[in-house]
Amino acid sequence: MSNLGFEQFPDYQVPGVKHADFSPYESNGGSIVAIAGDDFVVIAADTRLSSGYNIHSRDQSKLFKLSELTVLGSTGCWADTLSLTGLLKVRMQSYEHTHLRTMTTDAVAQMLSISMYNRRFFPYYVSNILAGIDKDGKGVVYSYDPIGHCERATYRAGGTAGTLLQPVLDNQIGHKNMNLAANELPKLTMERAVAIASDTFISAAERDIYTGDSVLINIITQEGIEERRVKLRQD
Repeated sequence: MSNLGFEQFPDYQVPGVKHADFSPYESNGGSIVAIAGDDFVVIAADTRLSSGYNIHSRDQSKLFKLSELTVLGSTGCWADTLSLTGLLKVRMQSYEHTHLRTMTTDAVAQMLSISMYNRRFFPYYVSNILAGIDKDGKGVVYSYDPIGHCERATYRAGGTAGTLLQPVLDNQIGHKNMNLAANELPKLTMERAVAIASDTFISAAERDIYTGDSVLINIITQEGIEERRVKLRQD
């Protein structure tokens, strides 16, 4: 009697039978850019919601206002995005009712990290960037990996065009590969941050089919959130 291992059994093919693969995840595209300044932060995301070569919506915001000082940009699987942002809003509302105050941006960043880590064995298929004003009045940006690892930065790009957007930010905001003295570096003003965010999306829309239609820009300061819109190519 021969002892055959599983790897030794032949792969029997049944005529006319097809194996159907199933994936619980779907990438619906989208890109995010966030830039933090001394007393402001700019976060921008495109409005195209697509799947493969199909465009489901040309006017879907991917920026979620969590408080008057905090905005979450989330792209990827739209079902997971809605599930995650809904959970965050419920927990923030519960915190506000319990402690009679609004959760700070730093606290929201920690809560988002824990919420994603709790789903590490079946992760949310999303790319998250959190932007807001911290307790000292300075602009902050937090980026995440799929299981909740959190990194604080001054600028970050994510989503399907993240690899196209990040090098532009490295050069224009981080001043990488620029032979300039410290006193020659351009000052990061609010209008310059908005202009750079707009230009990066205009460039990315030429190369990434999942980024386009228009870009929504939220400018967050201590006074509140200002929203702007810039048109992108729609093909």
